[in-house]
Amino acid sequence: QVQLAESGGGSVEAGGSLTLSCAGSGNTYRAYASNYCMGWFRQAPGEEREGVAFINAAGTPIYADSVKGRFTVSRDNAKTTLYLQMDNMKPEDTAMYYCAAGGAWARPCTKGRLDASDLIYWGQGTQVTVSS
Repeated sequence: QVQLAESGGGSVEAGGSLTLSCAGSGNTYRAYASNYCMGWFRQAPGEEREGVAFINAAGTPIYADSVKGRFTVSRDNAKTTLYLQMDNMKPEDTAMYYCAAGGAWARPCTKGRLDASDLIYWGQGTQVTVSS
């Protein structure tokens, strides 16, 4: 059993920062979390879901071009928590942000593609709003 819960969303002005957290729970999650490919997607109203950033078990990240240099994804396997540090935020970052996890073989971590098709577990999302 795996449950993911995001927190840290809110409203910020352009140029500001937010840090999102994703806490995992459940016996299955605690047993295998350190091996999971984990990361973040976002979806704005009327837009398609977009991969933002992922990190593999070894701690190697991959980012969407739109957030490179501004966002940092990290994980704390001891605390089974995933983070997304968002700096220099822009109005176009406004979206619902979702935490997701898949096996170590999931495409974001093995193929360098922010593809959701291999991701098994999803959180409920946290809203981020950036005003200009």
